[in-house]
Amino acid sequence: MRRIRLLFVLFVVVFLLPIGVSAGLYLRDGIGRDWWGADRSSAGLLPPPAETPGAVVRVFAAPTVRWRGIFAVHSWIVLKPEGAPAYTRYDVTAWGDPLRVNGFVPDGRWFGRVPEVVFAADGAEAAALIPRMQAAIDAYAWRQRGDYRAWPGPNSNTFVAAVLEAVPEAGASLPPTAIGRDWPHDGRWLRPAAGGVGLRLTLGGYVGVTLGVVEGVEVSILGAVAGIDLLRPAIKLPGIGRIGFGAREAQAAR
Repeated sequence: MRRIRLLFVLFVVVFLLPIGVSAGLYLRDGIGRDWWGADRSSAGLLPPPAETPGAVVRVFAAPTVRWRGIFAVHSWIVLKPEGAPAYTRYDVTAWGDPLRVNGFVPDGRWFGRVPEVVFAADGAEAAALIPRMQAAIDAYAWRQRGDYRAWPGPNSNTFVAAVLEAVPEAGASLPPTAIGRDWPHDGRWLRPAAGGVGLRLTLGGYVGVTLGVVEGVEVSILGAVAGIDLLRPAIKLPGIGRIGFGAREAQAAR
């Protein structure tokens, strides 16, 4: 009985309390409630493409629309091959045709929320990644109307995670608040962790465990992720995300 009580207390402290804090911040700030009229202009995270002749890869994430932003982020991909005159943005959304190409500004605010740069590559590194990322985008299976499910997936984060799996050398992993990233898009419940070092086990996206060099140790319950990253010190909490090294700092430290 004591062990059960201890597990319950840990669940409340590690999973429920952080979500409560995130909900409190949402109610305090009110950002994202007026989603229809919210700012979707550039956040200034990308230079004008004419000033960047080399290849560019970016993965962005920002809290999703309305109350769902308490729990989760929406992520997307931006590609620009060497010499291309413009960026191309790829999202999966819940409305219309799920896979959207240039439906929004490449580095635009997501309904008022400034995005986080999850992964960045430029020049020769980006040029080496783009063909396989583009192939993974073209081959993504869950792109028909009716395929999208906000929880547990497949959703926007499932799509981006599938593309990142095609380039393990990038060593990129979506934030712990990217609900849907662990959904088994190709039917495999046991798969390599980000970067190809470690393992990720998921039971249909509902419960999972990850042990990896990039992710550290993560436990997922109903899509909510808690964990610890020892190599790039940070703790990960549901609704809040990483506390410590941010995604860009963690990428630079690898």
